[in-house]
Parts: sequence; structure tokens; C-alpha cells
Amino acid sequence: MSGAAERARPAAVSCAADADRLLAELRAAMAELVAVLETETRLVEAGRIREGLAEEGRKSGLSGAYILKLQHAKANVVALARFAPDGLRAFRNAQSEFERVVDRNQTVIATARAVSEGLIKSLAEEMERQSRPQGYGAVRPVRPAAAVPLAFSGRF
Repeated sequence: MSGAAERARPAAVSCAADADRLLAELRAAMAELVAVLETETRLVEAGRIREGLAEEGRKSGLSGAYILKLQHAKANVVALARFAPDGLRAFRNAQSEFERVVDRNQTVIATARAVSEGLIKSLAEEMERQSRPQGYGAVRPVRPAAAVPLAFSGRF
């Protein structure tokens, strides 16, 4: 194996100190990600969507780092259970809370997306309604080519 490949692979957990260090790194990565998710959730829920989604790059990087640490922990779960059973139990409890934060974030984001889509649809329908001729008698139908297209920016 090359030197770069050996450095890329995390060291196996072989003692209590390694187990404690890995679990501490995993909890720290989770805590950072939770902080970003909670901020995003709070801002989007308050209608400040642009601000809420501003940390998307950071959230992506933290998610990637967390997944890597989680994979390392899964590969060493037997050693973690042997060397740090209390720490592993505490991490699993924290993982349940983390999943709750992620679920809430996803619900808020999905709701904001649905509301935005509803607003755009309502706007398009209103513009189409206003472009129809208003009158009391028989009116010649408007040709589809005369309709004005709706354009909007996909950015929040």
C-alpha cells in the first residue's frame, strides 16, 4: 500500500485512549453539525430563507466529516464497545437527538419549499387570470401565443 493510502485510512482503535479520542471527535463533529442545522432551521422557519441557506457549503463539509468519522466508528464498533462502553452508549443517545434535529430541519426545509412553490403557482394563475379579456358577452378566446410567459429567479 502506498504512503498516501496508509495516511488516508484512519488507525484502528486498539486501546481505551483511541476509543475515547474517536468518540470525542465524533461527538464534536456531530455538535458542530447540529449547531449549523439548528441555525438553518430557525432562520428558514422565521422566513429568512436566504440567510438560512447561506451556510450550505459549511453544512455539506461538516456532514462529510461526520460521515467519515461515523464510518470509522462503525469499522471499530467492537473495539469501542470493549474499550469505551459508556462512551459508546452516550454517543448512541446523542445520535437519537441528532436524528431528531435532522428530521426537524428536513421538515422545515420541505415546508418552505412547498410554500414557495404554492406562491409561484398562485402568482402564475393570477397573472393568467388577469390576462384574459374581461367582459359580459361572448368573447373570442385568447390565443395561447398571446400569453405572456412567467419568469422568475430560482434563488431564494
